Amino acid sequence: MFGYSMAEIGNVFVMQGFSGLSLFSVLLLMALGLAIIFGQMGVINMAHGEFMIIGAYATVMLSKFAVKYDFVNYYFPFAMIVAFGLAFAVGYLVEFVLIRHLYKRPLDTLLATWGLSLVMQQIFRSAFGAKEVSAELPEWMLGSFKPTPDIDIPINGVFVMGLTALITAGVFLFMFRSRWGLRVRATVQNRVMAGAVGINTKKVDRITFALGCGITGVAGAAFTTIGSTGPTSGSLYIVDSFMVVVFGGAASLLGTISSAFGIAQAQSILQFFMTSSMGKVTTLLTIVIILMMRPEGLFASKIRK
Repeated sequence: MFGYSMAEIGNVFVMQGFSGLSLFSVLLLMALGLAIIFGQMGVINMAHGEFMIIGAYATVMLSKFAVKYDFVNYYFPFAMIVAFGLAFAVGYLVEFVLIRHLYKRPLDTLLATWGLSLVMQQIFRSAFGAKEVSAELPEWMLGSFKPTPDIDIPINGVFVMGLTALITAGVFLFMFRSRWGLRVRATVQNRVMAGAVGINTKKVDRITFALGCGITGVAGAAFTTIGSTGPTSGSLYIVDSFMVVVFGGAASLLGTISSAFGIAQAQSILQFFMTSSMGKVTTLLTIVIILMMRPEGLFASKIRK
């Protein structure tokens, strides 16, 4: 921080803080899907990042179609719906073919989904090429506004944060204010008793897994507004996503939000004053130390055994 005036340091914190909010938005969208799959179902889905890339590539392809037929300003809401639908459908198929045979075997789910992630990366590489591609953004997402002469806040970042807030509220209502969410929580707490009262636990598992993948597909659509997409882009976020879920508390929505915010802000600000790798290492070491003192995470979920 030496060599900066107090005003410059203040501006740096504001700019890096907003950059951290953009990272927070993508991390939270990914972590929400992972919190459902890992936190609620106990499945270690190492292919979670590839479901994000399904949504990202769907958005890129739709943007090219929109450019060709001149409706770039209107395609993005449809792209998010398509991204959710494709990721949901692929997740539903993966649960039916693979995951349903591996419940209560977390190590096996880790190995199987890691293999699945490699297969999906190769499919992306064969279908779209190895180079990174970017979506054409609508005009209303371009540019920035200046709350002060020294601070620029990009409009696309504001949009992603608004989208994240909307989806987070939707997940909360789904999990804690709907009949289906009640079935999910009942299945998680006591599968045998849930089945005894007439809940189709296999259907709950399948839809819940697919829903987590669908939310991650929306994260992929949001990701295209702040970065380019390649076959391995999802793998760059999978470790951070697991870190968010574990640090916050595996089955806690509030914990997921809090840890995503803290991790994103810490990485963004530290990477300005350090190298990128040292910023990540410092953040990780801090999380490890906190987890040593509080292994259940920031917000432990109370589940009846």
